[in-house]
Amino acid sequence: AARQGGVLLAYLGLCAIVAQGYIVRRLLLRVDEVRILAAGLANVKAPRPVMKEAIEEVGRVVTHDLERFLPTLGTLAAAAPLLGLLGTVIGMIEIFGSQSATGSNPIQLARGISIALYNTALGLIVAIPSLMFYRYFRAKVDGLIVEMEQQAIKLVDFAHGDRR
Repeated sequence: AARQGGVLLAYLGLCAIVAQGYIVRRLLLRVDEVRILAAGLANVKAPRPVMKEAIEEVGRVVTHDLERFLPTLGTLAAAAPLLGLLGTVIGMIEIFGSQSATGSNPIQLARGISIALYNTALGLIVAIPSLMFYRYFRAKVDGLIVEMEQQAIKLVDFAHGDRR
């Protein structure tokens, strides 16, 4: 299949492997809310601005960890159909190359059609789940960030007697 699909199938296969690795990693990753809580508790006796700054610093690190490689998955979701389209164009060029003044070469025609279809299919097979998981993880990360911010505010308020 890879021989008939052209060189671009190797690139699309690499995109699929990277996307799958990221998706599995993200599904198994736990949110490290404990680090934020620990930063707040370590500074519970400090003035309110110091405690808040300590929580925000750790929160930025946790947010960075949550968003790590998310742009890569989005890029793969966008690039895979383009690579598939490029493979389709190459297959179409192969099809037109099979035509000559003396007739057509059915083997070369079939090869061109095969290249076009393999690349189109694999581009979509990589792109669709990548895009779905990118949007799922993006929404999940955004929700977790808001939740962590709310919990941090509650912790600061509670520690300084503003909330019971």
